[in-house]
Amino acid sequence: MPQLPAHVRDRAMSLARRDGAWVAPGARDAATVVLLRDVDAPTGPAVTTLLMRRVATMSFAAGMYVFPGGGLDPEDLSPDLPWDSDDAPTGHSIDRDRPDDPARMSAEPAVARGLVACAAREVFEETGILLAADGDGRPPVPDDMWERDRRAVSESPGAFPEVLSRRGLRLTARLLPLWTHWVTPEFESRRFDVRFFVAAVPAGQQVVQVSGEADDAQWLTPADALDRYSRGRLPMLPPTVATLGEILPFDDSGAVLAAAPAREVRPLMPHPRLGPRDALEWDLLDLRTWEVVLALQGDPAGSEAEGNGAP
Repeated sequence: MPQLPAHVRDRAMSLARRDGAWVAPGARDAATVVLLRDVDAPTGPAVTTLLMRRVATMSFAAGMYVFPGGGLDPEDLSPDLPWDSDDAPTGHSIDRDRPDDPARMSAEPAVARGLVACAAREVFEETGILLAADGDGRPPVPDDMWERDRRAVSESPGAFPEVLSRRGLRLTARLLPLWTHWVTPEFESRRFDVRFFVAAVPAGQQVVQVSGEADDAQWLTPADALDRYSRGRLPMLPPTVATLGEILPFDDSGAVLAAAPAREVRPLMPHPRLGPRDALEWDLLDLRTWEVVLALQGDPAGSEAEGNGAP
């Protein structure tokens, strides 16, 4: 298991002492998607998820296996994005029956909707999976222009509305229910406020290319991924590990998707505090209330910003 680098641990100690030596940077809104695909296993049906290893030169989570995703861009808030009529913008009202309920996402309404768009865009860029539907609710099927469109969106997020409109597609939050919400700890030099969505790979689509941000991609059952992590063969961030553990009990993607809307979602963040004899201890906080959700055992597993193998 990766260790917290000494200089990063010094920042955590500063935060715990409240001495002002380390000032935490703000956290950028982001979205990540737990892509799900069912397979036949010797013991019966099983759900798998896509994990991608970020290249060693990345400035965040280098060498770590993550779900596809990325930061919210201004283009994700574009009024030109086509939305399903059931997910059409509703001003600043809050509707807890909506899949993109702002209160559940701990976000303003426009940002909540933008995070869904960000999730769909990032998945298309990084995997070639397009989570959208036509007017009859049917998913798109890859064609000769698919890879060209993927590259266009990868090069310019502003191309996403045009690609969707030309294909007669609309975004719908119902394809991307929210699962969990994690915030990068304050001792990191780069921080993200990440909403985790779950989504099933549409019929007729498959991951066709690993993006330039990743050098490996694997479909794994949660049990297999967690076993490899425990043996040091699959470095992952703590939120990835926690999410895999939450999906572990489910036999198929339909069950995961059905469970998502009823889940309690809170913005979670590890936070340091001083224990007896000034020992550094850790709590998992709900950032809405700063309530301690869980007292953690030991330091976080490595540095998110510095990735696997950080000194």
